[in-house]
Amino acid sequence: MAVSLARVQKTAYILFIIVIVFWILKVGSFIIIPVVWGIFFAFSLYPISNWFEKKRLPRGLAIALTIILISAIALFVFYTLINQVLSLILDIPEISESFNKKISAYFIDLGGMVGFEESSMPKISSLITPENLNATLLGAGKSLTLAGIVPLFIFLMLYYTDFFMEFLKKISGEDNHSLLTWIDDSGKVIQSYLVGITIVTGIVSVMSGVFFYFLGIKYYLLFAVLIAVMNLIPYVGVIISSFLVVIYVLLTTDSLFYPFFTMFVLWIIQLIENNLITPVIVGSKVKVNAMVVILAILIGGSLWGVSGMILFIPLMGVLKITFDRIPSLAPYGYLLGDKFPVNEKNENFLKAFLRKVKNKKEAD
Repeated sequence: MAVSLARVQKTAYILFIIVIVFWILKVGSFIIIPVVWGIFFAFSLYPISNWFEKKRLPRGLAIALTIILISAIALFVFYTLINQVLSLILDIPEISESFNKKISAYFIDLGGMVGFEESSMPKISSLITPENLNATLLGAGKSLTLAGIVPLFIFLMLYYTDFFMEFLKKISGEDNHSLLTWIDDSGKVIQSYLVGITIVTGIVSVMSGVFFYFLGIKYYLLFAVLIAVMNLIPYVGVIISSFLVVIYVLLTTDSLFYPFFTMFVLWIIQLIENNLITPVIVGSKVKVNAMVVILAILIGGSLWGVSGMILFIPLMGVLKITFDRIPSLAPYGYLLGDKFPVNEKNENFLKAFLRKVKNKKEAD
């Protein structure tokens, strides 16, 4: 009875700690999100800044050059897209009117097929209102503010790398080998994930952009980047972005062939990305199973929005590494992983079958 009570108390403590952690992540998201982004990018950019340091540049200058280089690339992409974004915003009233007319016409045709009268058809009001646009711009402004803080965190984390490592050595005592190994493995997971998805994003952008250009889509660069960036959110992002692109093609063309053809090509691109590009470039560095990935997306999205849907996937990989390093938590690391237990019955059956085939060939 005492053992059962102790186990219940331990479980209650664990659940209480989990609730507190989630509450802190939710309430402190405005501070925690840029810090986590800063940590992730610091791990990813460390090889570049370290390369500059090896060229005998001062650490501060090496880090500044690294951040400036990456920021210049990001600003170039942003400058390329901003004109298309502004033009699309100006076209919103025309697109909205086209949306209302076409959807109403489709409802009328559908109603005629099933016997409804036109007066009973739902009236499609404008879904793109000034209020929705203002809310979108407000959210974008908040995201840009957070993005402006991230480079500062990146610089400070890279600059004080030795300071943080010495701090970790002091708190870990003499037995710091496991801690350093954990940091190294976590850094490799973060680096491989972020660098890999950056390359994948670039490839998907080029593939989508070429297709949109030859299809004659006005904002082909914008939609190509939208497809590639939303592709970072597994399972969900590609569905949302593809839906938006198909709707735009539907509203700006006169034939149903173009939206259906666009849907087919986007499906082909996604098929190539999932089965060829990502496995080769990213590999399986974030070794967590699909169920955990979906939960990470849902939990991250509910806590931190889009940032959480992206960040929580490598965070789950780091969490798995942490669990694997602690013997008492190793079963939970196994639960997060993607390794299935070997079925001894099937393995013995396969060995017996192969042995039987071999003996039959020798007898013949």
